[in-house]
Amino acid sequence: MKTLYNILLTLVIIGALNWGILGLFKIDLIGSIFGGMTSVISRIVFVIVGLCGIGAIALYKPINEELTHS
Repeated sequence: MKTLYNILLTLVIIGALNWGILGLFKIDLIGSIFGGMTSVISRIVFVIVGLCGIGAIALYKPINEELTHS
């Protein structure tokens, strides 16, 4: 599970950084790298990052358990 959680967090961080760059500089980094926001590859990356965001919800339980045992 640790590997899965690390992958989830990494992709969520990539998504957050992309949103931050988009908000600050109006540059879609993922779209720029993969050929525009509407390219198939960009859309796949966006969907994967979005699914990882949903999957990151599962991290609440281990985080809360760790904090209550500390």
